[in-house]
Amino acid sequence: MFKLLIKMAWKNLFLRSARTFLVIVMIAVSMGMMLAIEGLYDGMSINMIDKNKRSASGDISIFTQNYRVQRDIKYTIKDALDIKQNILKMDGVKAVVLRLRADGLSSTARKSSFASLIGINLADEERFGKFSDFLKDGKLEFEKRGAFVGIELAKRLKVSIGSKLIFSTQDSAGEINSISLKVKAIIQTTNIELDNSAIYVDTNRLHKFLGLPMDEVTQISIMGSDKGLYSKLKESYPNLSVDSFLELQPMMKQMQDMMDIFNSITFFIVMSVVFIGIFGVMYVSILDRIREFGIMLSIGMSYKYIRTQIILEAFFVGVLGYLSGALIGIAFLIYLKYYGLDMSAFSDALAMWGYESVIYGTIKLSYFSNTFLAIMSASLLSVIIPLRKIKRLNPIEVIKAEK
Repeated sequence: MFKLLIKMAWKNLFLRSARTFLVIVMIAVSMGMMLAIEGLYDGMSINMIDKNKRSASGDISIFTQNYRVQRDIKYTIKDALDIKQNILKMDGVKAVVLRLRADGLSSTARKSSFASLIGINLADEERFGKFSDFLKDGKLEFEKRGAFVGIELAKRLKVSIGSKLIFSTQDSAGEINSISLKVKAIIQTTNIELDNSAIYVDTNRLHKFLGLPMDEVTQISIMGSDKGLYSKLKESYPNLSVDSFLELQPMMKQMQDMMDIFNSITFFIVMSVVFIGIFGVMYVSILDRIREFGIMLSIGMSYKYIRTQIILEAFFVGVLGYLSGALIGIAFLIYLKYYGLDMSAFSDALAMWGYESVIYGTIKLSYFSNTFLAIMSASLLSVIIPLRKIKRLNPIEVIKAEK
């Protein structure tokens, strides 16, 4: 009997093939667009988090207890070289970098701006976060007083490759000291703070300029995949401030939550459209066949068989729409993952919010599994009202009314 119901449901579904086809196309296009939007939202979030980790905090960062509040070079981490070696021996640690940072005033002959001079080791930064990916213009070399300037700071100071600037700050002895720098590269990390204020120099030169020992730094950043690494570091260095990425970047968590809200709203709208589409097809289809159902009931066919047939029809519409939408969606997502969405016309506005001009998507299996469950649920819910109408049918009156 069930096989017969399946055949009947399939044939009845295409009695009005144009109507069924339009609903399947509507589901497919809506689902494909929804998957593309989800992939873009998540891609934007993942890309921003990745760039922030690579350029600044890593998965975990270590500071002295007072540094993040005071931002003063007197709050440096002592014996940083030994700490780095010890951390590298821990399970799950991929890379560790030491950074020294001093806040001060950067100036040219015509412009000035508050900035941060950051001492880095290029080789370590390349292993840690592929620093070369952040190069916007110029060459990554520190020879001859070389410095790398954040893209927004460069715009504000109106400097370009080869320009000279002066950075002034208080050294470890409490004296105001200045250093002459030559712009060798423009850096764009999409980390808003760094792009607006960072000047990168060789860490050896900055240590000498500030009068600090080579084993003193303001930050130790760690890339690690071990979930227990955070706890190990907390236990190993109780006198230091050990912070995870989201503790250092609460805005990233808010951004993720906002993207989840956007995805949820989009998902709800699309599923509402799917529900209305399937409901419309099923309701009109049942109205067209109301006399048929009346006859089936009058000759003794059980209501549960009719119910099963209608549920199967809705199920087939949902499955066909889902499969078509999955093909469209995966095509969109693959394109966005490898080629991205070019938003160069809005690059300046996007940069202000930490986004790149080309936005790449991402692909997650959960997009398809969640959508499948939602479409199947919408398909089943859409037949509740039509089934109630059939259940209340008086077969004799229906047959008479149709004569």
